[in-house]
Formats: sequence, structure tokens, C-alpha cells
Amino acid sequence: MAPWLASGLIYASALSLAAGGITLLYMSTKTFNFAHACMATFGFYVIYSGVVFFGGAPYRYFPLVFIVGALLGVICYYGLNRPLLKRKASDITLMMSTLGYDLILLSIIQMYCDFLTFTYKLSPRRVSMNLHDFEMLGTSAASVILPLLAVVFLTGLHLFLVKTKFGIAMRATIENPVLAGASGINSDKVYMAAWVIGGGMAALGGAAMSMAQTGTPVLGSTTIPFMFAGAILGGLHSLYGGILGGFVVGLTEYVGVFALSQQFGPWIIGYRMAIPLLLMAGTLLIFPRGLAGIPWVSLFQKLTGQKRGVGV
Repeated sequence: MAPWLASGLIYASALSLAAGGITLLYMSTKTFNFAHACMATFGFYVIYSGVVFFGGAPYRYFPLVFIVGALLGVICYYGLNRPLLKRKASDITLMMSTLGYDLILLSIIQMYCDFLTFTYKLSPRRVSMNLHDFEMLGTSAASVILPLLAVVFLTGLHLFLVKTKFGIAMRATIENPVLAGASGINSDKVYMAAWVIGGGMAALGGAAMSMAQTGTPVLGSTTIPFMFAGAILGGLHSLYGGILGGFVVGLTEYVGVFALSQQFGPWIIGYRMAIPLLLMAGTLLIFPRGLAGIPWVSLFQKLTGQKRGVGV
């Protein structure tokens, strides 16, 4: 597999997880979680610390990554989001509170990096996690394992939301909180579960992203615009749309810059970050509700010449 395509698949898988977490939290609590940035960075430092102190492949620490991200989500919910929701805070207040939480997490990350630097003489501020990868099926293991991990995780999330009682309760609360509360559903538990899953997805996304990009204390902060771009492109009212949007944004960024560099030269690489944002803007101009708002069935029927209810 070509290196640019392998990196694109890793990055796209990471963004799909992170963007899906943003969408889930917004759908559940109407909160744009800016702390998603440092939650993702925490995921990177969990696998980095695991590899440095205990050895082995980075993937063995991914369950711990999810747990750490979930814990950060619970702290944010009970420390900030829940009290503000009880006080009927505005969406802007909820959003800005997560930005403050993100700055606290960034400070903790910087202190942890100083600890590793001065105590263990490590260099944690610029790390290439792909140096700890191995080869699988003729390519890097990350380009095989991480897309598979994203598919398995997101399939599990779908089954949880569709097949379990608590998952159905979550969907009911997301669609109509008032009616769900009148039906006896505990919205507080639903919101907490959303922060657990959303925080875990953010951390997993950051850990996966570090296998394609250089890991730094601001890994999440530099990629948060693309996490939101994926969530918005997919449609903020559709979890599956957000996941799809994240994957499209991530893959387009790598594939797009490779294709353009072949046509116009390597100078185009400096404008790599503009490609997914232009894609998002162009899509929203045509479909304001994002990918989830596209009438896929009607579009498929037009492209294939089918009429509704009639085969070709």
C-alpha cells in the first residue's frame, strides 16, 4: 500500500472516531465539546507512556486509552456540564465551559511532559509513534488495525444503540428529552453515558491519529478544526453522519493533497489543511444538513435510472 494512502486510512479512521464523539455529545447535551482536543491528546500520551515504560505495540494500550478518555468525560460532565444544564445555561455558556476545561487539561499535559523530561530524560514533546509499529500484510500494521478497530467499535456502538434497552433509552432521550423523561427514562444517566462514550472516542481518535502524525502536546488542538469539520459535514443531528463525515474529511485531506501535488507540484502540500475545510463548505452550500441530509435513496435511483418501487 502506498504510504500516503496508508497514512490517509489511519488519519481518516482517527477522525471518524473523534467526529462521532463530538456529534454524540452535541446530540445528547447540545454541547460543542472543545475539550475534545486535549482528550484526544491524552489518548496519545497514554499509548506513548505505555510503550516507553512497559514496551510492546501501542495497540495493546487502546482499552486503557478508552478508559482514560471516558474518565475525562465523566469529570467534565459532573464538574461542568451537569451543573450548568441544571441551571438552564445557554449553549454558548456550555461551549465556553468546555474550552476552559480544555485549557486545564492542556496545562496538565504540559506538566506531565515536563515530568517525563526532567525525571526520565525523555523527549515527549515530539514523538513519532509509527516507529513503534510493525509490518502486516505488506504494509504498516496501523493502516490495517486502526480502520478495522474503527469499524468494530462503531459497529458495536450501533448495536448498543439499537439492540440494548439502555441504548434505546439514549436514542429516545436524544430525540425527545421531555417525552423520554415523562416515560421514566433517567436523562442524567443517559447524559453521563454520552460523556463516557464521547470522551472514550476522543481519546481513541487521538491515539490513532498519533500513528499517522507527529505526537505533540498540542496534537488535539491542531486537529480539533477537522474533528468539527467532520462532525458538521456529516450532520450534527446524525451520529452515523458524523462518523462518515470524519472519515471523508480525513481521507480527502491525504488523497486530495497527493492528487493535487501530482498536478501542481509539492508546494501544494502547504495548503493541505484547506482541502477538507473547502470540502465541508462546498457540501454545506448544497446540502445544509450535511451528508446525513442527502436523500441517498432518491439519488441512487436517479443515478441508476430506477423508479421508486420498480426494479430496473
